[in-house]
Amino acid sequence: MKLTVFGATGGIGKEIVRQALGSGHEVTAVVRDPARLNVTGEGLEVFRADLTDPEAVRSAVAGRDAVLSGLGARSTKDAGIATRLTRTVLAAMEAEDVRRLLVVSAAPVGPAPEHDGLLDRGMRGLVSALLKNVYADLREMETELARSSTDWTSVRPPRLQNKPVSGVYRTVVGGFPAKGRFAGRADVAHAMLSMIDDAGTVKQGVGVAY
Repeated sequence: MKLTVFGATGGIGKEIVRQALGSGHEVTAVVRDPARLNVTGEGLEVFRADLTDPEAVRSAVAGRDAVLSGLGARSTKDAGIATRLTRTVLAAMEAEDVRRLLVVSAAPVGPAPEHDGLLDRGMRGLVSALLKNVYADLREMETELARSSTDWTSVRPPRLQNKPVSGVYRTVVGGFPAKGRFAGRADVAHAMLSMIDDAGTVKQGVGVAY
């Protein structure tokens, strides 16, 4: 497939690029600073853009089978960036009639899992309070997805870890795995790539966790 990856220098975005190339896909990695992308491979095109103008990234998405985005805030100071940058991606995709889009969101944006214990509920409430501006941004981003004409999927992991891809994780369409406290960035990327052709995930939020 021909894929475009936004946020390709981030933890999940970089893993998407690496795994997609390893599977033989053609990948266009959209970055602000090419020097920060330490992934190489046959089939990789690096596209430099700052995502302030949809017209500037139309050629990066034109003719692609799917677009995957790891865009998002790296700290509370960046709250608002996910919505703003995703609007640019959506506008470029709609202008080029590219439909499939998968983005990274976060577990607290979706419904809480049923049958979770007091500890899990308490931790979820604490984290949501500490990062309320970040999660508000992600909720607005998901609202923008729902308004778009794209076939979107919002992937919602809990606390992220740096560990090798295992392929051993749980997914729940429209919900979240019970007692799912962690997910590796590499496995989130793996899940996103596996969902590209999954019609059951279109226009859905999908919880991903161990």
